[in-house]
Amino acid sequence: MLKAVGITVGVVAVLGLIAGLITWGVLASRGPPPPDPPELIPLDWWQHCVLYQIYPRSFKDSDGDGIGDLQGIISELEHFVDAGVDAIWMSPIFKSPMVDFGYDISDFYDIHDEYGTMEDFQELLEKAHELGLKVLLDFVPNHASNESEYFIKSEARDPEYEDFLVWADGLPDPDNESNILPPSNWVSQFGGSAWEWSEKREQYYLHQFAIQQADFNFRKQAVKDEMINIMRFWLDKGADGFRVDALPYLIEADPADHGGRYPDDPLSGRTEFESHQLGYTIPLYTKDLIELYDVVCEWRDFADEYLEEYGGDTRVLFSEGYANVSMTMLYYGLGGNLNGAHFPFNFDFITDLSRDSTAPDFVYIILRWLTYMPYGGVPNWVFGNHDNNRMPTRFRDNMVDGLNSLNMLLPGVAVTYQGEEIGMKDGYVSWEDTVDVEACNRGDEDTYHLYSRDPARTPYHWNNSTSAGFSTSEDTWLPVAEDYVTLNLAQQKIDDRSHYKVYQALTQLRKEETLSHGEYDIRALSERTLFLVRSLSTHDTLVLLFNVSEDSDTIDLGRVTHLTLPATVYVASIHSARNSGAVIENSELTLQSGEALVLRAPPV
Repeated sequence: MLKAVGITVGVVAVLGLIAGLITWGVLASRGPPPPDPPELIPLDWWQHCVLYQIYPRSFKDSDGDGIGDLQGIISELEHFVDAGVDAIWMSPIFKSPMVDFGYDISDFYDIHDEYGTMEDFQELLEKAHELGLKVLLDFVPNHASNESEYFIKSEARDPEYEDFLVWADGLPDPDNESNILPPSNWVSQFGGSAWEWSEKREQYYLHQFAIQQADFNFRKQAVKDEMINIMRFWLDKGADGFRVDALPYLIEADPADHGGRYPDDPLSGRTEFESHQLGYTIPLYTKDLIELYDVVCEWRDFADEYLEEYGGDTRVLFSEGYANVSMTMLYYGLGGNLNGAHFPFNFDFITDLSRDSTAPDFVYIILRWLTYMPYGGVPNWVFGNHDNNRMPTRFRDNMVDGLNSLNMLLPGVAVTYQGEEIGMKDGYVSWEDTVDVEACNRGDEDTYHLYSRDPARTPYHWNNSTSAGFSTSEDTWLPVAEDYVTLNLAQQKIDDRSHYKVYQALTQLRKEETLSHGEYDIRALSERTLFLVRSLSTHDTLVLLFNVSEDSDTIDLGRVTHLTLPATVYVASIHSARNSGAVIENSELTLQSGEALVLRAPPV
């Protein structure tokens, strides 16, 4: 009996050992258990948003006067939802004589009558918020219209406003005793002296832009306080934040530091410019002065305090700042702190890249921003705006989808200028039709096109009806581009493949955590082709391949980091021979000129 029990126990032990070995073998053949998904920190609403810039005058006209308006925007709010946009930013909608089409504000507390009423604005806010859209306003603190109360009262030496603007005595003309010269040699951004004489006050006032745009004096606390009052007014209305315009020019040299007078800017030495032309001087005393960043930090303090006081979602400040990379990064904050703007707009794709740029050029420009950006900062990518030629015009038509893919797959905020989602190009605007103050001031019938911003501002192409569906009037404030008959949103919605459908696929893809939280790697595979990899543990790897050149290119996918074949085409540029869902199995791949592929591959 005992012997039998012993045999039985032995058999059970052996069988248990065998079973254990079998189980271990099965587990070993499966490999280690998969890692737990990474714990991801939730992002604030703005940190990975798609931000869409509306140029209100050209977006949609609701009343047939040929000028876009707020009711027009309201009527098309669903477009942003369909396109996958998270937030809209409107170029200035405030009361203005429209010398610079809204950037010369005469009343910072009211809506321009051509655009609508305060009730229209409140309706826009309400409906946008119902649709889950944030609404940002364009804030222009550097200057005000010479028709504003600020200018009128300052020119009249009203004690409360006497020093609200930058005023200075003229200098005696050594060649003519009866003549008075401007206080310094500063040149306006629109050409000519940056100083204008006031007969009433018998002094010059500073205007870094048009004569009708008088600069505020930010060395006065009353001016700083007024800017806070303006921002509070619109935040109280329900706005979600501001894009802040023309910040590099906010503060000029202090005469107290230069013997009581405004110093001359040094000469550039560029002989192709005359003394009245932009480029004749180096703006040492008129641009990027370090004191302006203190003002931006004060505004950020206000925005943060407003959030703490009233709750809700973050009210944001996005700053404009065409400057070198070091000065631009200071907008994020001073002393290594993120206590400035939530981000400064990144214009590098506009200023430093073009149709002639190589893949290494693209990679360098992208990595430069990411390298200089302070730790914890949020990057952003801008491919066009109302001041520069449109994206397909600066680059090439066949690059539209690749550029939009870069915008959507890079980390941070993707900024879209009105029309980029359908690949709108510059419209032709004749000298007779030109209304841009910069073109009129700096050019003539032969040269205006070198300066005109009008071609990037022509009306949006909704469909192929009268005035591209922008207006019921054939007489629009700027002529509609002639290609609207074939290049319009309605057509692209029904086409099997279109820029708009690619754009929609890309904004849908941005909802994946690989893009919101993943690592990035971007490199040039050749002079012609780059890759961008976004990867996140346990999540699919996403890869953009983009041939930026005018020629085809054969590449080796074995050199693309984290890419495991086979991979599936998520979306392809409309000129590609490959369709969504196609499987890429071979490491050798040929891309045509401008072709872009977004691939989905297994997790790293």
